[in-house]
Amino acid sequence: MTRSGRILVVDDEVNARTALAELLRDEGFEVETAADAFKALGKYETFLPHVVVTDLKMPGMDGIELVKKLRLQEDRAEVIVMTAFGAVETAVTAMRAGAADYLTKPLNFDELLVVVDKVLEHGKLERETRHLRARVRDRAAPNNLVGVAPVMQQVFEIVEQVAPSKATVLITGESGTGKELVANALHQRSPRANGPFIKLHCAALAESLLESELFGHERGSFTGAAARKDGRFSLADGGTLFLDEIGEISPAIQVKLLRFLQEHEFERVGGTQTIRVDVRVIAATNRNLTEEVARGKFREDLFYRLNVVALEMPPLRDRRTDIPALVRFFIDRYAKENGKPIESVSPDALDLLCNYAWPGNVRELENAIERAVVLTTTNVIEARNLPPSIRPSDAPAGFPAIPGSTMAEIERYAILETMKSTGGSTSKAAEILGIGTRTIQYRLHEYNEAPRSDVNVVKDKNQDKDKDKASLRKS
Repeated sequence: MTRSGRILVVDDEVNARTALAELLRDEGFEVETAADAFKALGKYETFLPHVVVTDLKMPGMDGIELVKKLRLQEDRAEVIVMTAFGAVETAVTAMRAGAADYLTKPLNFDELLVVVDKVLEHGKLERETRHLRARVRDRAAPNNLVGVAPVMQQVFEIVEQVAPSKATVLITGESGTGKELVANALHQRSPRANGPFIKLHCAALAESLLESELFGHERGSFTGAAARKDGRFSLADGGTLFLDEIGEISPAIQVKLLRFLQEHEFERVGGTQTIRVDVRVIAATNRNLTEEVARGKFREDLFYRLNVVALEMPPLRDRRTDIPALVRFFIDRYAKENGKPIESVSPDALDLLCNYAWPGNVRELENAIERAVVLTTTNVIEARNLPPSIRPSDAPAGFPAIPGSTMAEIERYAILETMKSTGGSTSKAAEILGIGTRTIQYRLHEYNEAPRSDVNVVKDKNQDKDKDKASLRKS
């Protein structure tokens, strides 16, 4: 079995210390030694061990005091204490002080390896947990809202004014503008900050599943409901529920959500018990709900219940002065996560970033910087580290970089350029590309492109009819 990890051996007996270190090195561990606790603290700063194996009885500072001091370290190691047979009570005291395990002398080396493997695995899980918690804290921190542009300053002012209240907030804006971050900031600045912040992406679930996720269900209420389950409203009691993509919910769910906003009560799916909870609702959408109300797609009374306070997130193209600060923010975040000492971004790269259209908004910028951090081999992000869609090339304007582009990007370029060459005729473009007319129409709808002129619409329809007739004659 190949082992790895850094181990610091602390023992005032030179022979015991040296022998143990050699045995551990033979197993594949990286090992340093220290003759006393004071030297161990000095080596700890530079060696950063995963495990410290220390004797309890040492002159000056004993092993228990060393355990206490090591527990104060930010990235603390697991500690295994060694004690003479008959001094087990002292070892128990060391474990109460924070040691992970103890062994009695003379050591059984096989037993030591079992204990070392166990505490190494435990330490790994502890570090991962601390890292994940730190990431959650970082992403929820108020300073994640970066911006000096006037439109963002207005957003910050509204957040500060509205956060302490109980008012329902409707956050609108394009995808990727940071609506969830604003919702989190509202929660963190509110009296509910110590309560739960529960999120639900409404567009990701079918109507039946969404109802269960929101309100919970009783056992046997539908196929697969083997036990009673609490919904997001119950989980968010005393805190905030963030409903993303609220414009996607069905009319039936709209009615039940309206009732909750009016009465603050609901029943689980398949249940009769009325449940009351204290939940603040923050909703978000990239749809124009005013237009959805006019089209009869969204209830007007629900819209007004949600739209007590309206907060619109500006697209990144309307706040270009924030791009350098956002770039710095994301560099710092992902350099830390990837363990890279990145100091800056080159002027050429920053110029490309500031002049790009950013259809995906801040989320697209974040992904571009994370990619650049991962790909750079120096402490400076260069233009070549940026995604192909941002970099200039020798190909015609808009031509996707190959290699470096996805099939979706290549297909998009092919369709749009062919449409230009056919004067906007989808049937001609379909014939040239060897794909169906409906496929092109669907793709153009995805790209938010006008498919063709009115003249071509008539022409295409006639051509399609002629083709259909011809197919019937052949058949």
